[in-house]
Amino acid sequence: MGETRTIPRKTRIQAQNEELILKAALEVFSAYGFRGATVDQIAANCGLSKPNLLYYFRRKEDIYVAVLEHTLHDWLEPLRSLDAEGEPIAEITRYIRTKIRLSRDNPKASRLFANEILHGATAVGAYLKGPLKALVDEKAAIIRSWIADGRLNPIDPHHLIFAIWATTQHYADFEPQVSAVTDNPPDLMDTAEETLTRLFVEGLRPR
Repeated sequence: MGETRTIPRKTRIQAQNEELILKAALEVFSAYGFRGATVDQIAANCGLSKPNLLYYFRRKEDIYVAVLEHTLHDWLEPLRSLDAEGEPIAEITRYIRTKIRLSRDNPKASRLFANEILHGATAVGAYLKGPLKALVDEKAAIIRSWIADGRLNPIDPHHLIFAIWATTQHYADFEPQVSAVTDNPPDLMDTAEETLTRLFVEGLRPR
């Protein structure tokens, strides 16, 4: 029998530095795009030397993919938490509220990801077809079971999830348009959260 290789665990410093690099890279990629961004800019932005940065990520492409996958991980965590044993309306309400708060708190990540999708998702296509699809199919099955039990109005689960993504991420991806139309009142995102929650819940609640 061959030896089992153990992947070494990251040290606290390694984990902190990777997080630092990804935050800096998000700022640089958001400002200059993938083509315009450089490893030197990212290194300067996070306060590490270029050789030190390249210890963690070999190429600019690796940093870019890591930023996108980190964003996806954060966005998908609320969907992962959708509990088949929970009350359907409460579970979906929590999901909507969490998603719009993510758009409010990290709009640059949302816009960077949207730009990647608009350009064909060449960097994260495998992730979309693999882990993302598997997760969405799993949660769609839960929603379908709630519908079958009469706990939600009949609706296509995949399109429900797409609609939640589209409406919640709109406030980040189209922020200049939203600000121009609304004059950006201080309660904008609170009002959006309440409006979207009511819109989806009223459509899903059995009568």
